[in-house]
Amino acid sequence: MVLINDEDSGSTVTADAHILPALHISYTDGLALLAYIKSTPTPSGFITKARTVVGMTPAPIMADFSSQGPNILNRQILKPDVTAPGVSIIAAWSGQAAPSDRPWDPRRVAFNAISGTSMSTPHVAGIAGLVRTVHPDWSPAAIKSAIMTTATDLDMEKRPILDPFLEKATPFAYGSGHVFPARALDPGLVYDASTADYLGFLCTLGYNATAMELFNGVPYQCPAAPVAVQDLNYPTFTIPALAEPRTVRRRVTNVGPAPQTTYTAAVVEPVGVQVTVTPPTLAFGAVGEEKEFHVTFAEKVPVVPRPEGAGGYAFGALVWSDGAGNHQVRSPLLVQRPRIV
Repeated sequence: MVLINDEDSGSTVTADAHILPALHISYTDGLALLAYIKSTPTPSGFITKARTVVGMTPAPIMADFSSQGPNILNRQILKPDVTAPGVSIIAAWSGQAAPSDRPWDPRRVAFNAISGTSMSTPHVAGIAGLVRTVHPDWSPAAIKSAIMTTATDLDMEKRPILDPFLEKATPFAYGSGHVFPARALDPGLVYDASTADYLGFLCTLGYNATAMELFNGVPYQCPAAPVAVQDLNYPTFTIPALAEPRTVRRRVTNVGPAPQTTYTAAVVEPVGVQVTVTPPTLAFGAVGEEKEFHVTFAEKVPVVPRPEGAGGYAFGALVWSDGAGNHQVRSPLLVQRPRIV
């Protein structure tokens, strides 16, 4: 049996525990196969012995089943945060269930290939545990920042990560990028945030006193002037409906290893958007020192047509680099331009 993806599934091919002898091919390969079958009165084919193939390109590539943004609950917070391996991941499998997970399947295996968030999430959890082991004094927000700002939006060939249809993917597909465990151990800077920061964020979203007590464990009084949602110290920048210049605040903490170091901002501007970072350099004198900076987004003049698709969003990046070239602290920039030209 040959399983051919429909057009919506694109190039995503998973290793399923088929009940019948079968193979699974992409939509494009399926079109080629069907064309061959129609071209001859006696089409033929055969299935070879299974073998492991390494170095396949392009990789990584986004799966068709991967949940994507924008964030429907709060458009100023980018989701997803990152992407991680989640297609045909080989892992230990319980003998209490068949590899197909069907109750009538009598087969039992010690290992199985599974796809989905259930496979990518353990990768990220493992990275978080690794960072926590090396840096036991870091907060959850610092660990999350380290994972996000060291992720990459490039594939193994240093080209942009692609979507299931072999088109350039966006941060709405992969967030900050594909996780890079070794880099996460030494991010240089982190966007840290405390419980108070997140409680203030929830206040801004309009949660009442009863809900805030549930979150906090004890009664919590929201400040009279809560922090704007866009100023939550998150390692990404998302600006929906940019109608006029908008400035957001962020804080970064030097986590070393060099106590005295200077970081310089470099910006890849979203199409049609002028991005200004103030100050453009951050000089640290000690590990643990915190610095604040501001990022202003404004439409360029003359106005250029906004990008098609992606809800009118344009994409860029802010990268803080140290002078030695050892650290590249990257954050995606997402700006929705409502004006249609």
